[in-house]
Amino acid sequence: MGTPDFAVPSLELLITRGYRIIGVVTQPDRPKGRGRSFTPPPVKVIAEKNGLQVFQPERVRNEEFLAGFRNLSPDMIALVAFGQILPREIIESPALGCLNVHPSLLPKYRGAAPMNWTLIRGETRTGVTIMRMDEGVDSGDILLQEEVGIEPEDTFGSLHDRLAVKGADMLAAAIDMSVGGTIIRTPQDHAAATYAPRLKKEDTMVNWDTDAHDIVNLIRGLSPFPCASTMLDGKQLKIFAASVDESDVGGAGAGTIGRIREHGLPVAAKNGWVCLTDIQMESKKRMNIRDFLRGYNIKTGKMG
Repeated sequence: MGTPDFAVPSLELLITRGYRIIGVVTQPDRPKGRGRSFTPPPVKVIAEKNGLQVFQPERVRNEEFLAGFRNLSPDMIALVAFGQILPREIIESPALGCLNVHPSLLPKYRGAAPMNWTLIRGETRTGVTIMRMDEGVDSGDILLQEEVGIEPEDTFGSLHDRLAVKGADMLAAAIDMSVGGTIIRTPQDHAAATYAPRLKKEDTMVNWDTDAHDIVNLIRGLSPFPCASTMLDGKQLKIFAASVDESDVGGAGAGTIGRIREHGLPVAAKNGWVCLTDIQMESKKRMNIRDFLRGYNIKTGKMG
């Protein structure tokens, strides 16, 4: 059970290693792009390419899907970023359980967007947890857990790709240990739990009257998607990459645009400059800041 790109390495590894996959459950095709044409989830594309049976229930709690699930009677479920809350029947009926790949060091960052919030909050380490699911939100027993360092240049995109591959390897190991009866279940410390809720539009807007490092962490944690953004000349400006210049902003107010420097276009924050290097203006293509400024005359001198 899985849906987005993050789940693809896990499915591909299970296929490569010859596990008997009796069904793949993913989200329904959704309209996407400017044309709003219906697009299959990445997991569906891989499943159909390999001749696997695909199910796309609007809700896994529907009786029609549950009846089909009972007929399949899987020994185990492997779940990676599926996107729906499972009912107790699905979680508890497989003899070997429902194993979940979660990209954080549980109980830290339970929830829908752990990789984003890990970067936004300036963490220097994260990891992957393989969990035996229960009915709570990422609260099941830990089966395997491995730490991964976060580099200063990491973005959501680079961390996503690294943890997706790590998660696939760990999932395969957890499956083998579960089948062999050697897996050890460790209950989570629920008192130590922190949360990574689904991102809302307001979470992506830059507040220039905050710490420059926090702003850069926000940009890293949202790049390349859904992307941090601000307003410039009344239009949305997406920011994919930036760095901090800790030099004094003087009397410049938050959001004031400075003169372009070697390391980017500086914008005044609360305690330094945020130097933009990779941006996309509304209705334009993504480009580096120097190419953007060659063809754009900034009118207001301020962002936000």
